[in-house]
Order: sequence, then structure tokens, then C-alpha cells
Amino acid sequence: MSFSDFASPWWLLFLVVVAGLAAGYILMQRRKQKHALRFSNLEMLEKVAPARPGAARHIPVVALLCALALLTVALAGPTAEQRVPRNRATVVLVIDVSLSMEATDVAPNRLAAAQQAAKQFADDLTPGINLGLVAFSGTASVLVSPTTNREATKSAIDQLTLSERTATGEAIFTAMQSIDTLAAVLGGGDQAPPARIVLLSDGKQTVPESPDDPRGGFTAARQAADKGIPVSTISFGTEYGTVTIEDERIPVPVDDPSLKEIANLSGGAFFTASSLEELEDAYDTLEEQIGFETTRGDASRPWLVLGVLAAAVGLGVALVLRQRLP
Repeated sequence: MSFSDFASPWWLLFLVVVAGLAAGYILMQRRKQKHALRFSNLEMLEKVAPARPGAARHIPVVALLCALALLTVALAGPTAEQRVPRNRATVVLVIDVSLSMEATDVAPNRLAAAQQAAKQFADDLTPGINLGLVAFSGTASVLVSPTTNREATKSAIDQLTLSERTATGEAIFTAMQSIDTLAAVLGGGDQAPPARIVLLSDGKQTVPESPDDPRGGFTAARQAADKGIPVSTISFGTEYGTVTIEDERIPVPVDDPSLKEIANLSGGAFFTASSLEELEDAYDTLEEQIGFETTRGDASRPWLVLGVLAAAVGLGVALVLRQRLP
């Protein structure tokens, strides 16, 4: 712990006074011992001198000196890193509802597992955070504008339906627009509340063909980075997933590289999940990252408590051993 870890570090100079008191007490004890040795009649000394409790007589003074030292540290205002729930932050959950989400490589199918994990994420997210929902296939739609009403979000998750194609870039642009709308409504400062997009998908962008297109996923990720909105992506599914369309079995492998690149470009985190359990783990990690922030806060209470306890011990021992306060 350094001086920078204290709110009022100059109070620590009082420790010099505490050290001086300790040194003074030691000198006094040595002086008393010298005076006792000068007494020529030791037998008479034992009769006239009061009985002393031996080394235990030092306990009250030692305890009180420790109390002073602990209370001095408390006065200096020690601080420590603390995890506190975020408030006024915004999270938009973006879920792929393209036809590939019907693949059963994740039981019972990708969409059903995604719905279950997303609802759990909504329940576990810090209550003060505004949570929105965007669903996308060939287009993207805001199903729930960011709100602290988790029931509205979970109800919309239950109503997700599948459609053709995958417009990943449109999904990110739509989520950013939803965040901007809420920030304009909330106001309250020059700086917008912190925001994060959490995008779950299983396949490659198909609309437009190139992710670097003006409405493509990589372009959207770069714009999100410019706005300070990280996009954390979850690649959900396996390499051997398939769907049946018009009696034809079509492979729908996950596309890890593009989703990882979106996360990298925007400053977000990338996760892979090939089962419901892995998906829930990814959401748990995101909940920890998004739901809490680390700040430096007051950490004087433990020092204060210990100082008071040490003072109480010193006074208690003094009353028991000497029938008086030191």
C-alpha cells in the first residue's frame, strides 16, 4: 500500500507520535528497573512494593498503542479496489434468427438453447442496467428498446421466429441506433452512458456479401469502435450442424473468424459455444464484465474496527489486572 492509496496520507505522520509514545514507555520501564536495583534492602522492597502482574502489565499499553496506530491509518483514508454494480449502462442483446438456427447440433436446437440462455442472462444482469433486444435475419428489428423491465425482454425472446438470410451488419447498426435513442432520452451529462452490444450468431453474413460493405459487419464494428461501443460476439454451434430445407440437408457450420474479427474491430470480447452449458458460461462471463465496474472506494472500516477492538482490549485488561485504567 502506497501513499497514493490513501485519501489523506499526511495523517500517517501521526504514526511518528505513536512510535515516540512507545519509545517513551520503554524508557520509563528501564528507568523504573534501575531505581529498583538501587534499593539496598531487596527483602524490604518486596514488602513495600505492590505486587505486579509480571509481563502481563504491559498488555494494556501495547494494546492502546496498537489502537492508536490502527486508528491513525483509518484517519488517513485507505482506499481499495471495489466491484460495484453499474447503473445507467445500456446493453443490447442481438440474436441471430436465420434459418441455420434451427440446426439440432445443439439440443434441442440452436434457437431454443439460445432463448434459454438469453433469458437467464436477462435475469442475472445487474438490475440497474437497461437491456434491449434486437433480432436479425435478412433484416434487423428492435424487439425491445433498452429498459430495466426484464419481463418485457424475456417475453420477446420467447417469441423469436426464424427467417431467411443473415444481415450481421444491419443488426449492429440497429443496436447502435437503439443505444443512441436511449442516450438522447436519458441525457444527464456530456458523456453518454456506457454501452455494450452482445451479438449471438451461428453463421456467416449473407446480406450484403462483403462484411466490408458500407452496411457490412466489419464496417459496423468499426463504427461501433468509433462510438466507444464494444461488440462482444458469441459464435454458437458446431462445424457439423445441418438444417433441412425442402427435403435438402444443408450444412450450416459456425463462422468463428468473422465473428472474432467483429469483436476485435470493435474492442469487444469473442466467445465460442457449442452447447447450452458453454453458452451459459459465456453469458456468465459477460454478465461479470458488463454488470460491474471496478472503482477505488473507502477501505477504512476494517482499520477502524480493529482500532476500537484493540482499545477495548487494552482498557479491559487494565481493569482486570490493575483495577484502574492505564
